[in-house]
Amino acid sequence: MDETPLAPRASKPSGGLLAAWLAGLQGGMLGALWMLVWMGASSAWQQRSVWTAENLFATAFYGGSAIGPGFGRGTVSGLALYLLLYSLLGAAFAAVVRGRLPRGKILLAAVLYGAAWYFASFHWLWKTAMPLVFLLHAEQPTFLGHLIYGTFLGRYPIYLEPARTGAPGEATEALPAAPPAEPSATPVPTQSSLPPGPA
Repeated sequence: MDETPLAPRASKPSGGLLAAWLAGLQGGMLGALWMLVWMGASSAWQQRSVWTAENLFATAFYGGSAIGPGFGRGTVSGLALYLLLYSLLGAAFAAVVRGRLPRGKILLAAVLYGAAWYFASFHWLWKTAMPLVFLLHAEQPTFLGHLIYGTFLGRYPIYLEPARTGAPGEATEALPAAPPAEPSATPVPTQSSLPPGPA
């Protein structure tokens, strides 16, 4: 019995804890970057430094001296702290919700997660850990920034998808390969088998 060879099938997305953790790291970092872009733009609109959010976070290392009119010695530290903290928050979120929510509800859960983290940190945790952040942050832009963060974090499942040649989100299950062509049952006449023509 001839078996028709099959083309290799596309691998399915991994649902393991490590894969979810790494995807959450990516989604959290991307969300943090866009959140900081928004907060920088809103600071510029308010005629403040675009680095205000990063400089405030840098007070965790340098105290009040990190607060300056622009890019200063503590700005990189504040930026690094933002990216590290929010990437880890994204990894934790992905590790907890993996396989427990349908994809349509992950986005809503991530936005609520970002909002909940804003209230828990900027209205409670930073009051003790980073009091200058608690006192000086711009509430509305920072809250909206956390909604932006949650929106991008909610897209973390796309980082679980394998590389595909088709359109994003489109299944690429391969069809069986076409069987090899069989020789025709009708014999092809040769020169020697043709009847002689008229002279």
